[in-house]
Amino acid sequence: MNIMVPNPSSLEAELQRNVGRHVAKVFDWDAFPSNSGFPDLLRAQMRYIGAGGSPKVGDTSTLKPEHFTVSLIYKPVGKYAACHAHEIEESFLILDGVLTVGWERDGEVVEVRLGPKDMILNARDVGHGFRNDGVEPVLMSISVDVGKPLPPRYLYHPKNTAPELARSFGAAPGKTLPFDVAGSHPLQKQMAQYVIRYSEQPTQWDPAGFTRKVYVGPGGVQSDTCRKEMLGIPVGVGVKPYARDVEDAFLVVDGSLTVGWEENGVKTEVELGPRDLVLNPAGRRHWFRNNSAGPCNVWSVIGTEKPETVVFERA
Repeated sequence: MNIMVPNPSSLEAELQRNVGRHVAKVFDWDAFPSNSGFPDLLRAQMRYIGAGGSPKVGDTSTLKPEHFTVSLIYKPVGKYAACHAHEIEESFLILDGVLTVGWERDGEVVEVRLGPKDMILNARDVGHGFRNDGVEPVLMSISVDVGKPLPPRYLYHPKNTAPELARSFGAAPGKTLPFDVAGSHPLQKQMAQYVIRYSEQPTQWDPAGFTRKVYVGPGGVQSDTCRKEMLGIPVGVGVKPYARDVEDAFLVVDGSLTVGWEENGVKTEVELGPRDLVLNPAGRRHWFRNNSAGPCNVWSVIGTEKPETVVFERA
């Protein structure tokens, strides 16, 4: 009987195809055609998985999406994104800088300022926009919780709204409220359920030796689409191979991470640096390990809302 054994080079090649290298990608300053002709809306997108909110779904340099998309957005100082809504949830994870995010309802807006490793999950069908009021550019990771989202529905765009009203996400003077977890306004109460502060989110120690901060899922923001976590992996810590019924992705926030794949006893691995990403397909046995001299933080997106079923074992 002939037994087909995967060629190690083919497994390695497949793994390499599922890696998005930050240095190999470029920012697309024309990713959002609706911004054309409006300098204050200037922003750039770097696509890793799918096209996110951009109509450029035919980009062959991106990985094919299934349950979610992942991209980076670069927002220069002083620029904003017009208030819009999606049919699905969309998360903003801040990597650099400070971003102001506004939610709008009936002409009233609640604004929150988010710093590095803070996140907001923008609720479906809630008008939201963002603005860089800081002194440095903002870099953030955006994940839309569906493979191919519908085009955004703009509520206050400068093409049909006074510029000052569009910049405030639809709030007239006196109609903007600050984010307040104890606030009494219905929009303040709603937003409070969707904001995660890195410094305030509980740290869970996994028995395998790494930490987890749950951003979306049980213990974080409740969702019926995907789970999202910040993993902290100390020097020398790694886990044995495991598999999921759905895909997951690792985006390295800082430090260095080694990710490996296994199939029928054949193993291969790759090292990822800051802003590098790997997409691990459903059913693929994979593992991670920190071989570097410093700690590593990893943004993990998992294509299901169901609680964690993997029991990690330290390697």
